[in-house]
Amino acid sequence: MAPMDLRVRLLGRALRRVSVARLDDEALARFKERRLGHNPAVDLLLGGVARGVELTDTTAAGQVGPVPVRVHRPVVPDAAPLPLVVEFHGGGWTVGSLDMADWLCSNVAAQAGVVVVSVDYRLAPADHWPAAAEDCYAALVDLVARAPELGADPDRVAVMGDSAGGNLSAVVSLMARDRGGPRIALQGLLYPATDLTLSSPSIEENADAPILTRADVVAFRDHYLAGQDPRHPYASPLHATDHSGLPPALVQVAEHDPIRDDGLRYAAALRAAGVPVRLTEYVGMPHGYLSFPHVCRSAPQALAELCTELRTALTRESVGWGRGQSLDPLTRWGSPRQDEPDPDRTEGESADVNP
Repeated sequence: MAPMDLRVRLLGRALRRVSVARLDDEALARFKERRLGHNPAVDLLLGGVARGVELTDTTAAGQVGPVPVRVHRPVVPDAAPLPLVVEFHGGGWTVGSLDMADWLCSNVAAQAGVVVVSVDYRLAPADHWPAAAEDCYAALVDLVARAPELGADPDRVAVMGDSAGGNLSAVVSLMARDRGGPRIALQGLLYPATDLTLSSPSIEENADAPILTRADVVAFRDHYLAGQDPRHPYASPLHATDHSGLPPALVQVAEHDPIRDDGLRYAAALRAAGVPVRLTEYVGMPHGYLSFPHVCRSAPQALAELCTELRTALTRESVGWGRGQSLDPLTRWGSPRQDEPDPDRTEGESADVNP
């Protein structure tokens, strides 16, 4: 495996002090009450709002009532409707917030030329599965129906999310197919959790990885499911009996991630069902690399890849394109050794894209 940067290792050591695996429900509730917001120190770690993007807070329909959402819209002279991307933040279905998603959402809005709406769904342990999944699906349906008032095009829609948000993006895509919901042009699954039975070999291989450990994975899963069936496809999309007819997918995984193989296995399942997939493994990276853009050196490349796939999928000519195609084989970005090329990378691609 490729070595990790010293900054990543130090960040992981610091984050272990607030590991969800070490917090009881009372301590977790106190932790969630702390709103980081935006300030120079926080933005240095998590990234700030991209220039040229307007933020508007409003609400969308949830399963049992309105949920907060934040609209990220690029300031462009052309008033034509832009594609709509609905984002679900990470945080193990237990923590996370709209503020923490601002860097990713605003940069995607600016670079891909889309309206990004992030959804603040209900969190565990106050609300267990399927609350988050149902909130996200209800919000997607509502936001697509209201797309014109957001300056967005209801016929060009994608979903994206990181970690638990990647899980929710995959689940919402299943729900939309099963329930005759909005047509989704692309599902952007960023180091997603897809198997809550925790059967992926990488769970043990990367049990003590920085940022996310096996103990964290177990704690997040248990808070979310509260003993319910981890094999239900709307909890673990990998366990769906049929993956055909789902939207094309971009799947990004991190080498040093306990749930790396969740993404690899889900990409394989989609491909086996004839769904077009682009799969990229970012070597040397921990879970959550897009949450720490000033620490994780592959974040700019991962963001660029995501924006490129969104732009391509959401062009008027691409929406509704034929399924059953394969976008790309596995790509590995980065170099296992700083003085050696990556023998597994696709020919013609840079082995070290973020010097």
